[in-house]
Parts: sequence; structure tokens; C-alpha cells
Amino acid sequence: MSALRRSAVSLSVAALVLASLSACSANTPDPAPSAADLVSAINSGDFSTIQFASSDAAAAAKTQETAFGPMGEVKHTSTVSSVAKDEEETDGVKTATADITTVWDLDDSDNDLSYTTKAVWEFDQDSEAWKLRFDPTVLAPDLEADGYLKASNQVAERGSITAAGGEKIVTNRPVIRVGIDKTHTEEANWEESATKLAKLVDIDEDQYVKTVLAAGDKAWVQAIVLRDDSSRDVTDAEINEIPGATFQEDEIPLAPTRSFARPLLGTVGEATEEIIKKSDGKIKSGDQVGMSGLQASYNDTLSGTDGITVSRYNKDDESQAELFTAEPVDGKDVETTLDMDLQQTADELIEDADSNSAIVAIRPSDGSVLAASSGPVSSGLNTALQGSYAPGSSFKVISALSMLREGSTPTSKVQCPASTVVDGKTFKNYDGYPAAKLGTIALSEAIAQSCNTVFVNQGSEIGGKKLAEAAAALGLTGEDGTGVGAVLGSVPDDSEGTTQAANMIGQGVVEASPLGMATVVASVQAKSTVQPKLVVSPEPKEPAKPASELTEKEAEDLATMMGEVIDHGTLKDLNTLSGSKIIGKSGTAEYDSERNAHAWAIVAQGDIAVAAFVEDGEGGAQSAGPLVKAMLEAAAK
Repeated sequence: MSALRRSAVSLSVAALVLASLSACSANTPDPAPSAADLVSAINSGDFSTIQFASSDAAAAAKTQETAFGPMGEVKHTSTVSSVAKDEEETDGVKTATADITTVWDLDDSDNDLSYTTKAVWEFDQDSEAWKLRFDPTVLAPDLEADGYLKASNQVAERGSITAAGGEKIVTNRPVIRVGIDKTHTEEANWEESATKLAKLVDIDEDQYVKTVLAAGDKAWVQAIVLRDDSSRDVTDAEINEIPGATFQEDEIPLAPTRSFARPLLGTVGEATEEIIKKSDGKIKSGDQVGMSGLQASYNDTLSGTDGITVSRYNKDDESQAELFTAEPVDGKDVETTLDMDLQQTADELIEDADSNSAIVAIRPSDGSVLAASSGPVSSGLNTALQGSYAPGSSFKVISALSMLREGSTPTSKVQCPASTVVDGKTFKNYDGYPAAKLGTIALSEAIAQSCNTVFVNQGSEIGGKKLAEAAAALGLTGEDGTGVGAVLGSVPDDSEGTTQAANMIGQGVVEASPLGMATVVASVQAKSTVQPKLVVSPEPKEPAKPASELTEKEAEDLATMMGEVIDHGTLKDLNTLSGSKIIGKSGTAEYDSERNAHAWAIVAQGDIAVAAFVEDGEGGAQSAGPLVKAMLEAAAK
């Protein structure tokens, strides 16, 4: 055969081979669906739809469970970044390679762990399918057999709630966690030990015994957390005498005492399932969060952001590489205007009250809430700032202002009959009203002696709108600027007839909180409308100014009349106190047919204004009067 012919034959054969290869390559299916199936499997943990060149679905799933399990509740998402057939065959086998990007959502920021791995498929001619060459590096870079990724949290320091000037109220304080360690005693002792320990620390014996017996054989079962200070009356020796009983030292955020502003400050505890669910992943199981009060309202500010480190480990639990680190960001403090000494005094006065009670103290010059105490402490109710009750005769300060605005003065003569009738309803003065103060008296004397009929008879002339305006001028119905979701008061502007008559003496449909009534007397003392504030950082929204504001002359006239309440009126027990002039007003509001009544007293002296409330009291002067007197005495020290 000639050289030319041999050359032509060779070219023909080469062309046929190339054509065959091109046809085969063209018939190889797209590997993209296989890559999509893989990331779906990585995301779900179910590899049953994957065809394997090595390994199998069960082995791959186990490898992933081992690799990703220690990451706990941290969520991951894998996606295909790119996928293509490889240009060159490997040992005569066609292959395809995909870049798989996996992102771990470590917290609620955009700061996530992200990495890219490679996955390789080989084309099986017989089944005409792409089959995955699976190994651990498909899941994470450089991951070895039986290796894993693990996230470790570094808990952020929780911020403190501070008093005025930055003095810490709630901060980490020493405690002991008391419980039964079932590994420290025989099974025969578990029930008896649990009973003895429950009795020692004064918790429900039956419930604790059930909890201990239901726990695992090696469990430590907490009974109670006790302050580790002078208030602890359970000794180490008493705990250690009980077989299996033990305690662990710890620190948790606490106020100075168990009762200190407790309903206001709130508590911190382990996140419940409901809290975790509502947080959309921000709060995890085991996190300490605010459960109530300021701790709950400002949890995001106080809690900060935990740090997190993700490392790769080998099968021997040795760290091989640190893949991600974010340092913890400590929480910020929440600063309040509270005065530690005054708050402590208020708490002690009503800690064991027989009914819901409250004391609120305000600095009139700037509206700072110095104390906001609610009792009894066991109720957990924030009566001081969120209770809403009929204010009784303490409301007559507002009614008197509405009369001043209609032309009356402290010396104006008014009629105080023993009883009066409005639209068929009879109103009378309180039992024991002095007969000598009936008839024609000065408006200031009507305030001093708390004559009901004077104000009832003025109801229709004043009208609902003007009474509501007077309430606004004294700060009772302003916007809340405390930063704690407080309630001030409510005075409808459309009341008529007997309802309006009853409103004039603080009953009917008007309502006030202890904070609201403290604001009323603070406004008189400041000679301008006071808007109370409690949280100063983070700075709350500035409340709008009331449409009707208190004038200096109006405040002076009110102060003149309220001074007579102290001088010789219903709060004359306070006139023995030394210092500057005291102004005040007592109040009693019957709330049922059995004549049970709320007791109120509001006073001011110098730069402090105080309101005291007792839900079930004998009368304003008798039940609330001693409370405001004690607060003024404490403020004078």
C-alpha cells in the first residue's frame, strides 16, 4: 500500500474514533440533577435517592450524623455552586465534579460559617447513570472518617439593671444550687432523702420526690437555688447530713434582696419551650433569659450575643482545625432612675401586705421615679406601675383644679350638705365626717376635710371634657414615658349624670395607678405638668406633651388647699414631721356592696412626691397615711 493510501486510511480511522467519542460524550446525561439530589440529601440527611459508586445510603447517612450531630441545633444549608463534566477521563471513566457550598447559620447575624467542598461522580455505562464517589470530605473540607464538626458557645456576660448614677441593682451574685445526686447514695435512700431535702428547703415534698424518682439513675436533681449570703438559713451541714444531698456554687443575676423591686425588675431563668419558639432561633435551649419585668422587656439589651467557635475533630476527639470564631459580645446595662435606699424602704413597708399594695415615689423637679414597690412580694403583681383602680377622694385634687379653672379660689365659699341627690341617686359624705364642717365652707376646707357633696354637686357644671382636661394637666392621662409599659390613668371626657357626679369624687369610671396619682401630686409640687420617667438607657420614646398643662398659679392654689389637709385635715398625723411644707390628700374608694374600699394617700415635701395604695384598706388616712409618712421620714434622712 502506498504511503499516501496508508495515510488516508489512518485519517479515516481517526475520524471514526473522534466521531464515536463525540457521539458518546453527547449522549452522557447532564450531572446537574445528580448534584441537586446530593445537596438535598445533605440538607435532609436522607441519602436514599443517591446512586453510589462507593459507600451506600445508610453508610452516608451515618457518616453525616457523626459529622454534623455535635453541631446540635445549628442549622445548615448546602447548595450547588457549580457542576460540570470533567474534560479528561480517569482510568477510562468519565467523571463530573460539583462544588458544594455549605452555610451554617450560627446566630441571628450575617456572620455565618461557610465552606465549599467537592463531590465527584463517575458515569456508569451499564446503567447510564452518574454515581457518587462518597467520602467525608463531601461534607466538610479535610474531614476524616468518623471525624466531626462541633460548635462550642462562650456565654456573653449579661448586662445589669442599674439605679440612678449607675449603681448596680441586678448583677451576678453568689448562690448555691441544692439537690440530690443519685450517684452519691443507694437507691433505697432516694425517696427518703428527697423528702428530707424538700422539707429542709421548704418546697413541695411530694412533687420533688416524684421528680427525683423519675430522673435517671445517675441524675443530679435540683431542688432549689438559694442566695449564698447572710439571708441563707439552710446550712452546709444540714444539707450534707442527708444521704445524696449536695449543693453546687454558682452565680446568677439577682437584686440585693429577694423582695427588692421584684415585680418591676423581674426574674431571669432558663428559657422555656415557648420562649425558644417565639425567638425564631435566637434563643436556644439552656439559655438564661428574662422571664418577667424589666429583665424580659429589655432581654435583647441585657443578654448580649454569645460567642461561638466551630472546630473540626478527628475520631479520637482531637481538634484538628478551628473553622470559625466569633467572640462574645456582652450585654448592655439598663439604667433606671431608682433610688436604692428609698426603694428598699418602700419594699420593706409592704413586703408582707395583706392585700395588693403599692408605693411610688417621684422627684418632682425632673419626673424621675425613685421607688416603685408592689406588695405583697409573693403576688408578683406590678401594682405600682400597672395596677388600675378607682382613686377615691385623692382624685379631688383634679376636681378642684377643674373648679379653679371655672373661677373658684381656695377661699371660695361652697356648700357641703350631709347628702345630695343627682338624677335620683343619693351621695353622702364618709362615715365620721365632722358635722362642724357641714354647710358653707371654703373650697380649701372641702379639700382638707374631703367633703364629697361639694364636688358631686359640681359634676354637671364642670362636665366630662373639662374634668378630663384637668386630669391631663396634672399628668394623670399622659403618654407613658417610663420605658416599662406603665399605666397612668383614665378619665373619659364624655361622662354625664350620676357617672360624672361619681367621677368628681374618684369613683364612677375614672381609674388611676399608684404611679398616676404620684404624678398628680408631683405636678402640684413642681408647679408644672410632670411626665414620669424610669428607664433612661436605652432611652425610651419621648412622650407627647399634654394638650392642657398646669400653670404655676393653679399649682400654688392647689398646694395651698393640700397644705390644709396636712395642717388640720384628714392627714394631720403628718404635721409632726419636720422640714419644709408638706402637701397631700387622702382617698377612700368603696368598690363593692359590702363597702370594702381602696385606700390612698398622696403627699409631697421638698423634691419628693409619694403615693401609697392599699387595695383592701380601712381608709386612706388610716391605711395609706402611715406609708407615705414613713417614706417622707426615710427621704429626710
